[in-house]
Amino acid sequence: MFMRRRPLVRPVVRPAGAPLLRGALVGGAAYAAGRSAARASRREQDQEQAIADLQYQQQQQAQQAAPAPPPAPPQAAPAAQPAGQDPGGLTEQLARLGELAQQGVLTPEEFAAAKARLLAG
Repeated sequence: MFMRRRPLVRPVVRPAGAPLLRGALVGGAAYAAGRSAARASRREQDQEQAIADLQYQQQQQAQQAAPAPPPAPPQAAPAAQPAGQDPGGLTEQLARLGELAQQGVLTPEEFAAAKARLLAG
């Protein structure tokens, strides 16, 4: 009759707690890595906040130490001159306005308005 053959591959017998132990190790490592990343992120945010606070304090000290620039004198609109004449050195006045804008005395909006007044005549 037929004889029973021995199986070619023997089943691997693992202890009952092996999958549970492996899961605990993997899960524990992931948990520890997550906590470490969160701690590092929190530390970085604290450093960024401290840097922002220091920069703000330095700006405040610089503003208090530097005297406020005197207000720009109001520019009177020049009287209408006939075309072709240079009223009081139009190019000189424009150059002066440009210098004031570069020095920060005039804002870009004030510079544009004064320039338009000069060019309008």
